Amino acid sequence: MIELYYWPTPNGHKITMFLEEAGLAYRIVPVNIGAGEQFRPEFLAISPNNRMPAIVDHEPADGGAPLSVFESGAILWYLGLKSGKLIPPDLRGRTETLQWLFWQVAGLGPMAGQNHHFTQYAPEKIPYAIDRYVKETNRLYGVLNQRLADRPYIAGESYTVADIASYPWIVPHERQRQSLDDFPHLKRWFTHIAARPATVRAYARAPQFATQPVVTEESRRILFGQTAASVTRGLGKTSQ
Repeated sequence: MIELYYWPTPNGHKITMFLEEAGLAYRIVPVNIGAGEQFRPEFLAISPNNRMPAIVDHEPADGGAPLSVFESGAILWYLGLKSGKLIPPDLRGRTETLQWLFWQVAGLGPMAGQNHHFTQYAPEKIPYAIDRYVKETNRLYGVLNQRLADRPYIAGESYTVADIASYPWIVPHERQRQSLDDFPHLKRWFTHIAARPATVRAYARAPQFATQPVVTEESRRILFGQTAASVTRGLGKTSQ
């Protein structure tokens, strides 16, 4: 059984997509990030970066004690190795998959995340910041569109964790001020993945929880005002 610490964000959706696709048994433990639950001591023991998702595998392959994993890319790779699914078996296929997984976690996710922040959540609309991240998101869409011009999936002929990592960050394309009509290869890929039964099942889990954080002054402070002291103090203690 996999225990998934989750909230319905793009990074959270990555893990439910994998678990549904691989058919692994799991239980969701919600982490309400708008209420500061990511700072609770019991969660920090699993995810010291105070970010979800995180997992606890109660049946690790080595037969030892439960094993916790944080960071969405690391979780996808761990689950792929555990299940033997969604990671190619050969060296070259794995290398292709791993480099595009890193591309997502180091590029598409952070840049689209800053896009979301400055276009939607920042209390002050800063034109330079909005323009910077909308354009960078557009550039990354272009990279992915070009990559998909001559192959069905990001790493080649097979659906992998690279596709699962990227897809949830394309779902909010309109909020990112992007049009998929400008990226026909990306649009074809996106439409195909959206129709996969496992994707449908994964996203069907989200309505059980908040589909969008309600950004109040308090939640804005929790989500966007963190410092090292936030982790040290265990901010979430006040919300238990």
